[in-house]
Amino acid sequence: MSKIGKKEIIVPLEVTITIGADSITVSGKKGTLLIPRLEGLEFNNEQGVLTVTKLEAERQKNSMALWGTQRALLANAVEGIQNGYEKKLELEGVGYRAAMEGEALILHLGLSHPIRVVPPQGVTIGTEKNTITVSGVDKALVGQVAANVRALKKPEPYKGKGIHYVGEIIRRKAGKKMAGASS
Repeated sequence: MSKIGKKEIIVPLEVTITIGADSITVSGKKGTLLIPRLEGLEFNNEQGVLTVTKLEAERQKNSMALWGTQRALLANAVEGIQNGYEKKLELEGVGYRAAMEGEALILHLGLSHPIRVVPPQGVTIGTEKNTITVSGVDKALVGQVAANVRALKKPEPYKGKGIHYVGEIIRRKAGKKMAGASS
């Protein structure tokens, strides 16, 4: 039995869930998300509680995995529509700057040219000093955009220069001087 699939999803009053034939629509004050409906599962939305159950005829290992996945996708959608998701990135290094130009993020990362990042629909990017904030209602999309921005200049292990998540610990290397001193 799936431990995650068995859990109920508490649906707030301001969030509406519509179960269709091939997709599930979650809508609320922050927007609307469309989640694909996986096979072999049944949905019950009563009195603000959404439950996902596996059909008895489907006794395949794959349907057990899909059960927990579908429940997690729905729970993330309800949380995103109600509160939204946010990832914060930090620029570290001399001359590294981030600025907004309309909807686009302009990054100066020590290259000969600035890098322009245009967020997809449903994601907003903001800057404040050396911090970049990526926010939106879709958890996967927010995480992917943040990962794409981080991949432009990953933090290097000697001085820690680059783009990293706020609170991320960068493993540092000793460098040439320390390596030669120990021999």
